[in-house]
Amino acid sequence: MRFYLAIITITAAMLFGSAGGASAQPFPTKPIRIIVPFPAGGTTDVFARMISQKLSENLKQQVLVDNRAGASGMIGTEMVVKAPPDGYTLMITATHHAINPSLYKKLPYDTLKDLVAITLVATSPNVLVAHPTFPPNTIQELIALARAKPGQLNFASTGIGGANHLSGELFKSMAGIDIVHIPYKGAAPAMNDLLAGHVSLMFDTIGIELPYVKAGKLKALAVTTAKRTTIAPDIPTIAESGLPGYEAVSWFGMYGPAGMPKEIFTRINTEVAKVLHSPDIQKRFIDTVQKRSGTAPNNSRSI
Repeated sequence: MRFYLAIITITAAMLFGSAGGASAQPFPTKPIRIIVPFPAGGTTDVFARMISQKLSENLKQQVLVDNRAGASGMIGTEMVVKAPPDGYTLMITATHHAINPSLYKKLPYDTLKDLVAITLVATSPNVLVAHPTFPPNTIQELIALARAKPGQLNFASTGIGGANHLSGELFKSMAGIDIVHIPYKGAAPAMNDLLAGHVSLMFDTIGIELPYVKAGKLKALAVTTAKRTTIAPDIPTIAESGLPGYEAVSWFGMYGPAGMPKEIFTRINTEVAKVLHSPDIQKRFIDTVQKRSGTAPNNSRSI
């Protein structure tokens, strides 16, 4: 099993799905709401706020970010599903969205039928970080401790079914160890408990975690990509540290309610593509990661 969870990459607008019939109504004529089904402060929220600000400028219309966290993203997603398919309610979400159907017997919506995917926003690697007081400093030491103390270690995640949760489950499965999963309602509350030492480990986006690592508030054990990332080339991969074949890469995407008129769907897709390709937004993506990680990227496309 491989979960594709590689570094923040500003990606060309990529058409995921289809939309409904045409609409003769002008768009937009009122504020647009982008629902983020996770708390403020996480990677999905950061991306959404960057995009919304630029969209507001380009469309000459207010674009608001509305955080509706809970239930692994399902609460916010259901709000989008129930919204009119007129383009005024959108969603930027993460890998949870595609994973939830395999984890829950019943969802309050049909992932494939009730939503239309508008564009891929970004992809990103995760890094396995630990509280500084946690004894292991390497993956091999972690595996050895987990085997010696089955069920006594734990790792936090942003919620059941998310990319960081499944990064941990994949790690447990390949290493043959028992580490307790502790789900939170987003990255911010999970991070708070990790920094406080209430949990020992967490898989999370590398751009979010590196500032804490550089400040000595956390320590990085390994990255989840198949090869080392240019953001932090000194951090080994899990694959090279004792689990050959391990790889996990997350993504972020924009969705809307199914049945969106084709003209509106195309307008949103085109405008978001402009945002993602604009030099200033790419610079903001890069500057954000540099500010958080203190490391310069190799290029403007993959940082």
